[in-house]
Amino acid sequence: MVGPSERQVISPVATLGVMGGGQLGAMFAMAAKRMGYRVEVFSDVADCPAAHHCDRVHVGSYDDPAALVAMARGVDVLTFEFENVSAEPLKALAGVVPVRPAPKVLFTTQQRGREKTFLVREGFACAPHRLVRSREDLHAAVAALGLPAVIKTAAFGYDGKGQRKLEAGASSQEIDAAWDMLTAGVGGGVLIPAGVGECVLILEGWIDFQCEISVVAARGLDGSTAVFAPTRNHHSHHILDISSVPAGLPDAVLETAREMAAAVLEKLDVVGVACVEFFVTRDGRVLVNEIAPRPHNSGHLTMAACETSQFEQQVRAICGLPLGSTRQLAPAAMANLLGDCWTNGEPDWPAALAVPGVSLVLYGKSEPRPGRKMGHLTALADSVDEAIVNVTRARSLACRSSVRSG
Repeated sequence: MVGPSERQVISPVATLGVMGGGQLGAMFAMAAKRMGYRVEVFSDVADCPAAHHCDRVHVGSYDDPAALVAMARGVDVLTFEFENVSAEPLKALAGVVPVRPAPKVLFTTQQRGREKTFLVREGFACAPHRLVRSREDLHAAVAALGLPAVIKTAAFGYDGKGQRKLEAGASSQEIDAAWDMLTAGVGGGVLIPAGVGECVLILEGWIDFQCEISVVAARGLDGSTAVFAPTRNHHSHHILDISSVPAGLPDAVLETAREMAAAVLEKLDVVGVACVEFFVTRDGRVLVNEIAPRPHNSGHLTMAACETSQFEQQVRAICGLPLGSTRQLAPAAMANLLGDCWTNGEPDWPAALAVPGVSLVLYGKSEPRPGRKMGHLTALADSVDEAIVNVTRARSLACRSSVRSG
C-alpha cells in the first residue's frame, strides 16, 4: 500500500475530502466536480452549502477523532475551508491521508499570537503589537503602544467579531471593560482556551492606513507558486463589502504585496491556497494584517474574472497538479450579499442580472440573517471603476426592489 507522503499526483476520479461544509467548501466542490473528482465533506450540520455540490456529507463533531478518521479513510487527500478546526485531530489524520495545507499551517495561523510570532521571526512587516496574557499585560501593552489601538481575541475572531477599538484617552476602567468583554466570550470572544503560556488577546497599535488589500496565492507540491493580482477591499461594519481589481495602487506597492504573499506561503510550507491580508499605509508601506490558510472572500471574483479560479487552484495544488494561470480576463468587482438583502422578501435577481457584466453566486443557505453571507455578485467591465459602479448598482436593485414571496 502506498503511504500518504508518496501519493504525489492525485488524478481526477479520486475522492477529495473537505473539513467544513460552508460556502468555501461548496465552491471548492463545484470546481472539483467539474474536473472529475468526487468530493466528501465533514460538517457539524447536514444542511450545509457544500451538501448541494458534493457526493457525501459526513455529519459529526470536529472534535470526534473516530468520526474524522472514518471520513479520512475514504478520501485521497484532505483539505479545509475554515480555521475553526482544532489542529490536533488533523495531526492524527495526517498519518492516514495527506492533509494539505499541513496541520502545522493551521496551527500557526488560527491563533493570532502564533501568527504574529511567525511574522516577526521571519521578518515580515506587520502592525506594532503586544501579546496579552492577563489584565496586567493589557495595561502594560497600552502603556507601551499608546492609544488608539485595537484589542483582538487571539483565537477565532472573524468579520470584526472578537475585537474592540480602544480610543485615544480611554480610561483604565474602559480598558478593564474591554478585557472583561473579550475574555468572557461576548461578541465572538475566546472560543477555545489558549495553550499553556499562550496569549489570549493581542493589542495592535492603530494603523492610519490608506487602504486594505489582499493577495490570494497558491503553492504546489513542487514548491511552485501562482499569485493572483492584489484586490482592494472595502469593509462595512467590519464585514467585507466590495473587493475590486486592479487595486489602483502603484506598481511597486502591488509587487511588494505579491512577493510578500508568495514568501509567506513558502515560509509556512503551504501546499494549497492561502490569502494574505495587508494594510497599505499612507506612505506606501505594506504591512501583513492576517493570513487565511484557505480560499478567501476577496478571491471570489476570480471565479468570473480569471483564467483559473481560487477554488480550481486549490484543487490543483492539493492534488499535485500544475497550477493554473492567474491571468485576469477583465477588471472586476465583487459585492457580498448579506442576509439583510432579504429583509423585504426574495431579492429581485432579474433586476440585478440586467446590469451589464454582472453574474450571481448564491451559497444555498436556507436562513437569511442580518450580517450572514448568502452569496455574491461579480461585475466585469472595461475599467475597475465601471465594475464597482455596476456591481453596486446591481446589488442595490436586488435589495431595494426585493419582492415578497408567497
